[in-house]
Amino acid sequence: MQRCIELAREGLGKTAPNPMVGSVIVYNDRIIGEGYHREYGKAHAEVNAINSVKEKDLLKKSTLYVSLEPCCHWGKTPPCTDLIIKTKIPHVVVASIDPYDAVAGNGISILRNHGVKVDVGILRQQAMLLNKRFFTFHKKKRPYIILKWAQTADALIDIERLPGTPARPTWITSEKLRMLVHKWRTEEQAIMVGTITALKDNPKLNVRDWSGKQPLRIVLDENLTLSDSLSLFDNSQKTIVFNNNKNFSRENTQWIQTDFAEEAFLDNILKILAEKDIQSVIIEGGQKLLQAFISRDLWDEARVFQGNKFFIKGLRAPSLPHDNFDMSLIGNEILYFFKNPENSW
Repeated sequence: MQRCIELAREGLGKTAPNPMVGSVIVYNDRIIGEGYHREYGKAHAEVNAINSVKEKDLLKKSTLYVSLEPCCHWGKTPPCTDLIIKTKIPHVVVASIDPYDAVAGNGISILRNHGVKVDVGILRQQAMLLNKRFFTFHKKKRPYIILKWAQTADALIDIERLPGTPARPTWITSEKLRMLVHKWRTEEQAIMVGTITALKDNPKLNVRDWSGKQPLRIVLDENLTLSDSLSLFDNSQKTIVFNNNKNFSRENTQWIQTDFAEEAFLDNILKILAEKDIQSVIIEGGQKLLQAFISRDLWDEARVFQGNKFFIKGLRAPSLPHDNFDMSLIGNEILYFFKNPENSW
């Protein structure tokens, strides 16, 4: 099962809105086949594992391990349960039940009803953490939210912006970490900023220093004050602009009206994104937007770059609550804050 989870990670950033899944097939304590879900719309892990077995007759005497319950419904591909039954695999070991309503234990029931022995729960927690985006999406009906910001040694995220200050980002940590940020962008489906960040930094919110999919860009522009000349409106990749005024579209950019006056306007935005099958969003906005997500308890993970510069004057960094999360330090520059998944699922 540990090998299943290792294989599944290879699909990070490629399978959404499907989960990452890995599978191995064992005969006489030896792995004779393995596979993982490589890309959304392509074959699932179990199919790739079964197809990799050279001596198909051995399947009748083998055990199939899989990190998530086999699907039992038609989607982009046929049900994996059908293939398992067809190949007469007698024993299946599942790490975790699929939270998706169309599966949710039905895959296991179908296999058992056809005489397949099914064991459930091996490395369950590790398998769920692997698919934290998928589980959060189906359990909470919203995307998995990652907050990201950089702060100075004196806990500031930006310099004091005086009139005439150029519209560009303020670097706090080393530029080598920019590659890591671009890698992160390929792993999530969307990235969000607010009006002030769009105006002051003029970000592209794309992937330039890594190889992978471009994320959906999301901009909050309540009163449509942002200029079309900003990089976010270059139509180079799919972009959504949430605003208070109107709905319309142009090439790759869509404007969606929502009521910013409502206390739960962020919840409403996340609901719309969930309806579009967006399972994860990085919030790269400024202090106001980040703190709004924290105040509404609409976050799952925070990634904070800790620089050694001092700004003395500037914009204060967001403040996380002092409980209900785990913290880890990566090197000397990155702090990770994770909510306890047991409280979420």
